[in-house]
Amino acid sequence: MPANDEVVLSLRDLSKKFGSGCDYCRGTDAELQKNMCPECHTVYAVRNASLDLYKGEILGIVGESGSGKSTLMKTLYFDQEATGGEYILPGDASIEGNACDVSSQKKRQIRNEQLGMVYQNPLQGLKMDFSSVTNIAEKLIASGNRNVGQMTDRADHFLEKVNIALSRKYEAPKNFSGGMQQRVQIAKALSNYPPILLLDEVTTGLDLSVQADVLELIKEIQRDMGVSMIVVSHDLAIIRMLCDRTIVMLDGRVIEHGITDQILEDPQHKYTQQLVYSIL
Repeated sequence: MPANDEVVLSLRDLSKKFGSGCDYCRGTDAELQKNMCPECHTVYAVRNASLDLYKGEILGIVGESGSGKSTLMKTLYFDQEATGGEYILPGDASIEGNACDVSSQKKRQIRNEQLGMVYQNPLQGLKMDFSSVTNIAEKLIASGNRNVGQMTDRADHFLEKVNIALSRKYEAPKNFSGGMQQRVQIAKALSNYPPILLLDEVTTGLDLSVQADVLELIKEIQRDMGVSMIVVSHDLAIIRMLCDRTIVMLDGRVIEHGITDQILEDPQHKYTQQLVYSIL
């Protein structure tokens, strides 16, 4: 349990499926092929996932490709609609109950004010032909800020925070390296001071030295701003470095969770044991 016991995000039995399902896979005793129905080929990407994120903590989600971790993140950011379960944001008094049930307009508001998202592929999070300042302004405008001076000041502040030289703030991210693009994404995600930051495989494909810079930046942001974070990674070394607690996913299910050191040093589930021992 984190030192701060204030919950900022809570999921209960959240699910996401691709397909309509059939009588077979809707049955309580249905056996899937990994996470796919052998009869109708519906994919149960996330199955009854439950978790709590506490104020100021970094929660890791780890699992193999196809385990459901990235789909879960997209569902949290409303890039995809959940097909079942509850998504609670206790810090937003304007949401009564399940955030999955609010209007599309309210979901956009939550994205713009409560959440920041950093995608594995910067193409999903940035307009590559627009300047870094314009990318950040887009996020600010979406939440109702129309003051050009304030937007420019905010962009300068966060670009400096992620170590992007202000002499390059009017350049398009397409001219930047992969590591710089990720840092611009982080600046954009933080520009509205969201209480929750979602990071999906943000170091994949980066050189090791660049990875180290991005990871150190994430730790600095968490330390200085107290942002709660969910970090998805297949790399257990990154999870160990960043995360207070960790959730392990397999075939769409959460199969193990606990304090990160405990998960990595004394894994209980057979799959987690294989995952940990494979890097030893």
